[in-house]
This record gives sequence, structure tokens and C-alpha cells, in this order.
Amino acid sequence: MVSVVFYSFIGFSASPAPGVRLVNPAPASKVIPFEAEATTPQSPVKLVLRAEDATGKALENAKFNLEIVNPPHNPWFTTDFPIVEGSKLLDLETIAPKGELEVEQMLPIRGNYQLKVNVTPVVANAFTPIQQTLTLPVAENSVKYRNFAILAVILLLVGLGGGWVIGGRQAIAPGEIAPQRVRLLLSGLTVVAIAALLFINISAEVAQSQGAGHSHSHEHQEHQGHHEHGSTTALQVDNSGIVRQQGLQLQLLGSTNTSVGETAALQLKVTDEKTNQPIPDLLLNIKTIMVEDGFVNFAYKTVTDSTGQFSWEQGFFDGAPHKLQVEIAPQPNAERQFKPFQLEKLIDVEGVAPPFSVRFISLAYMTAFVIVGLLIGLQLKRNLSVQS
Repeated sequence: MVSVVFYSFIGFSASPAPGVRLVNPAPASKVIPFEAEATTPQSPVKLVLRAEDATGKALENAKFNLEIVNPPHNPWFTTDFPIVEGSKLLDLETIAPKGELEVEQMLPIRGNYQLKVNVTPVVANAFTPIQQTLTLPVAENSVKYRNFAILAVILLLVGLGGGWVIGGRQAIAPGEIAPQRVRLLLSGLTVVAIAALLFINISAEVAQSQGAGHSHSHEHQEHQGHHEHGSTTALQVDNSGIVRQQGLQLQLLGSTNTSVGETAALQLKVTDEKTNQPIPDLLLNIKTIMVEDGFVNFAYKTVTDSTGQFSWEQGFFDGAPHKLQVEIAPQPNAERQFKPFQLEKLIDVEGVAPPFSVRFISLAYMTAFVIVGLLIGLQLKRNLSVQS
């Protein structure tokens, strides 16, 4: 009897439990982060989450609450976008009739992303709620390691050349604190450092002013385009984020001004233009596009809820204008049919400079490479002098 009870307990504890599985990307697939200023088109990562019962069958009519958190902050080995480290990238809640949630999201940095999933039944007591945290590892792009190796070699060679010059036997003239070649070398390095700092600061100011001018120009062109488009067709577009067509009103609510590292709370609402009643079960195709590069940052297909709305929170990692594009369409078997139409709205994302500590640590690494090269050059020159 003890053996029977023991083995039955072992079998019960080893049986699979309900949970959420990351179907895509597969564990063996390699996911790399977004590459700034890439010349080739980049696509967001397709994330597919599946809620399953103990037998592996999908849990139908499930309500998903998904929160994606960026990898934590690492001050010693920073990423391309240090401001977004540890911040929330996406937060949405939707109903999955077939038990699967599919969303496309651009992943900005390397590291382990936390996918916090909470699944509850639409029908009460249909299944036990599931709360689970999944980890999605994202490896660094190999190009970054190559560029880092090239920069390290260049800095070592610069230090090596300086150590070789300083390490030679040089006479010091009366009244001088260092030989002439050493003074020329230090003066040259000082001039190069000052020139580099001026170039970096001027480039940053020019880029910021051009970005602001580009944003205002884009807003002006968008307003003109909407005005001309509305005068030639029956479509009426309000610059505040409202589209009216075929008796429907699609409205974008929430803040459209945010900054890097923060989330923007957005909400879509569809109502009947005459009765002002919400319209549920309408198809929504949502995309967030980077205006400068044309890359899709976020894409998701869903339906409006019983109140005719869909809400989500989205984080941005690139301090540049983004365009929110929403296409609305009816269900194939819906009683009310209409031609699909779109809403477009510009989202201003303010860039944030990296913290001083991050810049200081990066500068310390580069200085360390130069010092190591300098010490190697000094030692080589001294050894050669002793042998000669």
C-alpha cells in the first residue's frame, strides 16, 4: 500500500500542468536586436504565445494580459539604447478565441526579455487562471563584436606608437620638463581629443535641430495632405486623431507625446457616428512605423471589445517621430459591411541622452586600451634598447 501511494504521488507530480508556451521564436532560433542606421530592411520579431491545458490542448476563449520588459540595466556593458534597459516595452490585454496570442515587436537591445503573461477564462471557471513569466534571450549582433575589436586594435596601436616614441633615449634640454618628441606627441593627442569632443558635440546639436525641423515639417506636410485628401473625397480627417467614414467614427485617444524609456498609453475607440453607440468585434490592424527609416516597430491584429475599444501601452527606444497606422475592417460574416479605411497619427518621441556614468565608463574603456598599448610600447622599446 505504501508503494502504491508513493508511485501514484510520483506520477501525479510528474504530470504536465497548464501553462503558457512560447511557440515562436523557437528555442533554437537566434534572435538579434534592432540595428541602428541599418542599410537593409529590418522586421520585428514575431512572438506567438499559446495557452495550454495539462494535455497540451489550447485553451479557447482565453483573455491574455501580456507585459514585455526589456533586459535589466548593466552599467559595465551597456547596450545601444541604455535608457530603455529595464523599462516596459509593451503591455496589452486581448481575447484569444483559439488560445494563441500573436504580436510583432521590434526588440531594441540584447539580453533576456521578460514576458509576463496572465491568462484568465472569458467564461467564468472554464479553466484555472495561469500566471507565468517567460524568458526570451536575444543575442548581440556579431557585427557589434567585430566593430568593437577593430576599435580596440586601433586604440592599442595608437598607444603602442606613443609608447615606442616615449620609450626611446631622448635628451632633455635645459629648462624643459620633457623631450621634444614627447611634448609634440602629447600636444598632438590633446589637439585630437579637443577636435573629437567638438565634433561629437556639434554633430549632436546638428542632429537634434535637424530632427526637430524634420518633425515639424512632417507634421505640416501631414496636415496639408489630410486637408487636400478630405477636400477631394468623402473622407473627413481631424488632426486630433479622428476618422469619420461610412457612418463610423474611429478615434485615437491617449498621449501621442512621449520620450525614450517611457510608455505611451494608447486607446482606439469605434462608435456609430449617428447613435454614438460602441461597435464591437471590428477587425483592427495596428502598426507603428519609424518615420525616418520606414521600419515597422510594432504590429498587431485584434478586434474591438464589447465597448468598441482596444487599449495598450507601448514603449519607444528611438528618439524620432513614429507613425501610428490603424486599419479598420468588418468581420467576414458580420451584418454590417463597409470598405476598410485607415487612421494615421504622428507620435513624437523625444530622445534622451545616455547617462553620464555610461559615457564615462565607455571613455574609461577606450582610455584603458590606449594605456595598455602605451605600456606595451614602452616595454618593447626598453627591451630593444637593452639588447642593442
